[in-house]
Amino acid sequence: MEDPIRAPFYHDGMRELQDRLDGRRVADGLEKHRLHFEFWEQDRKLIEETRFFFIATSYQDNVDCSMRSGDPGFVRITGPDTLEYPEYDGNNMYRTLGNIHRNPNVGLLFVRLDGKTFRTRIRGKATIDDSADALARHHGAKVVVRVKCEIFPNCPRYIPDLMGASADVPANPFVPRPGYEPPAPEWKSRDYLKDVLSKYDPHRKGEA
Repeated sequence: MEDPIRAPFYHDGMRELQDRLDGRRVADGLEKHRLHFEFWEQDRKLIEETRFFFIATSYQDNVDCSMRSGDPGFVRITGPDTLEYPEYDGNNMYRTLGNIHRNPNVGLLFVRLDGKTFRTRIRGKATIDDSADALARHHGAKVVVRVKCEIFPNCPRYIPDLMGASADVPANPFVPRPGYEPPAPEWKSRDYLKDVLSKYDPHRKGEA
């Protein structure tokens, strides 16, 4: 039985183009056989090993696409269809979180740029958690974002291979880790920003 809480996978505009370009049969087959509501093993492997993913959010006419990154394991699968990730120190615009605060609908893309691994696309409902328990699970988190997911894997046909002959990627020096304090990014030292940093900013003048 269709879950009444879930929106249809295709809306009228998608259907119109599917019919115009004779794609409805393929679209229906992909929805039936590939859309799923619990993570497959290939989803888990990609998500749990990722160093980054892309997230799209919106509220009314404000549409935003951003990237989140961290050490492998910074995105955690916490249930059959649920994941969470930490929001680290940022630029204080809160475009992603602000959109989620008003509109929980999000789109996530997990991709490995090796030219061969299936990407995982997620349509989800996000919530923001700043409880002590949530923050304790993610070192350096300001808040934690939890997403209930609908999962749709895509073939890697157009994914470029940017990994070359080596998969060795150096650790990002700006990612928070136990016993390590990341350096301040360059932009925080700019004349028009250095004296107006948030009182919670870890690199605020005199409090670093």
